[in-house]
Amino acid sequence: MRRRILQSTLFVVAITALVLGGPLAITTWQLVEDITRTELTSRLEQVAARLGDTAAPDEIDKAAIGLAIPAGGQLTVTLPGRPTQVIGADAGANPVAETLPLGHGGSLMLAEPRSVMRTEQVQVTVIVVLLVVLSVGTGAIVATVTARRLATPLLAVADRAARLGGGDFRSVPLRHGIPELDRVSDVLDTSAAALAELVQRERALVGDVSHQLRSRLTALQLRLDELGTHPDPSARKEALAALEQTERLSGVLDELLEAARLARAAGAEPMDLRTALSSVADEWRPALRAAGRSIKLRVPDGLLARVTPARLREAVGALVDNATQYGAGTVTISARAGENTLVIDVSDAGPGVADELVPHVFDRGFSAGSSTGLGLALARALVEADGGRLELSRARPPTFTIFVPVARAEDVVGLPRPAGTPR
Repeated sequence: MRRRILQSTLFVVAITALVLGGPLAITTWQLVEDITRTELTSRLEQVAARLGDTAAPDEIDKAAIGLAIPAGGQLTVTLPGRPTQVIGADAGANPVAETLPLGHGGSLMLAEPRSVMRTEQVQVTVIVVLLVVLSVGTGAIVATVTARRLATPLLAVADRAARLGGGDFRSVPLRHGIPELDRVSDVLDTSAAALAELVQRERALVGDVSHQLRSRLTALQLRLDELGTHPDPSARKEALAALEQTERLSGVLDELLEAARLARAAGAEPMDLRTALSSVADEWRPALRAAGRSIKLRVPDGLLARVTPARLREAVGALVDNATQYGAGTVTISARAGENTLVIDVSDAGPGVADELVPHVFDRGFSAGSSTGLGLALARALVEADGGRLELSRARPPTFTIFVPVARAEDVVGLPRPAGTPR
């Protein structure tokens, strides 16, 4: 995009320079000749004023007239009945000459070497060409700055939209100073907030519905179990048949919930935790450094998780953001292998979470400060969407722990091996 903007702008500048510069150089060349001839005519008029129409050859003041002759020029005075007088040096072959008629058939001719005019023409034309080149260079600089100013924000907005489609719902406060693009960024932030709330509500709805159905099915199964011991054989038979149907219904519910979980995790893929968490740390390091704090990363190599990259980065970013706003000291991101899962810890040296607030830290809309209270709730929803879970494992100093699935063997097969790995 930047190259296209730059090429189109430079093309317009080059065409403009060619269309205007060529005729301007030709006009300037001719203008120098016109000015030279006009100056010669003006000098002739001055000489004619000194001579007067009745001046005699022996009355010509050559010293005074010589002041009106340009350097290297030659004045020829022709009067009727008198010999022609020549004042000044020879102007050479093909000089630039102008003639002024005098009364009674006389004339004055002033000539100067053509090389003098050519030198002035070349000098002025070179100046015009330099101005054209300078305008092209200025246009190139302006085109480069404009291309960068337009392309960089457009790429940033495109990347923001791609991250939004991948499940990264974080708002981006950066604006570019271009009203139209800033408007697009505002709309993307609004859409991200709406999608984040939608994801959380969808997750809560699925959880509530599954809990309610399971509770009702369990109660129904208990009643049917009781009826299965009824002394009436027909009642007992019907109770056992109904119990079988409830068990099938419970299985169908499990399958539907698993299908919903797999659909939410459709974008999950094997991902090296060190690479993913390093990008999160690099993103938040400037903000923490500005606050006089730091961030540490303790992630061993070789930890492959099966997650949606954007969701994991969003969830860990929300935890680091929470530590940045409400914590203190160094923020630490660490990872380790657990039993059938990979464990990610995000901690800081702050005062932590009060005991009465611990049960509510993941509630939507709950906030100990002035924020929207969506960050931690959204982080938990995103982690759970990939089949993991997020917990507050320690209140003081605060430590949030994410459990994510380990990459499956069939996912890892076919992935490129790291450099230096033996086969």
